[in-house]
Amino acid sequence: MRSPITTAIAIAAGIIVLLGYFVPPEMTQFAFVLTLRSILVGWAVTLAGMATLVGIINLFMVHTGRMVAKRNPDRYSILLVISFIAALGFGLYLTPADAQYQKAITSILTPISASLIAVLAVTLTFAGFRLFQRRKGLIALAFAVSAVFFLLLGAGLLAPLQDMPGVGEIIAFLQRLPLGGGRGILLGIALGSLTAGLRVLLGTHRPYSG
Repeated sequence: MRSPITTAIAIAAGIIVLLGYFVPPEMTQFAFVLTLRSILVGWAVTLAGMATLVGIINLFMVHTGRMVAKRNPDRYSILLVISFIAALGFGLYLTPADAQYQKAITSILTPISASLIAVLAVTLTFAGFRLFQRRKGLIALAFAVSAVFFLLLGAGLLAPLQDMPGVGEIIAFLQRLPLGGGRGILLGIALGSLTAGLRVLLGTHRPYSG
């Protein structure tokens, strides 16, 4: 173990935060655990905010360098820098709590998010059909059929069939399948995060030691 002190500090901090979630607030004899947990979580939030700020500044500097490049300046970087300065300036002047500022930001972010999701849907569909061409089998066939079905369902082309007796119940059942898949993905993420956290607590994984 190259750095036993940092490992001990990290394990102790993780155990204190973990124990804080199992200590009831009415147990006053363990109130110090809740206090320490609040302090450690507050430090973590502050450090995460500072790391985000450093990342934003680095992004701004990179695109500023591309904007003032002598050869082939990036026009998209110019747009990003101008938008960043405008959003930052209005945010500092109006404060993020201003309703008009929130409406302006939302009216920009919502179409962009929808466009990115649309591009992602088309890309995944194309990749799915490429997979079906390269590896033909039951799994690839099921993926292709389900992709076409849910695209048609999401576009509303199967809406007239929902009024038919029996067919509507089947379509309603199939519509709940993506929810189950999404919950399965969330459970997988939770189990992966739990495993990574336990590895840090047990000292088998030490990302803080360099």
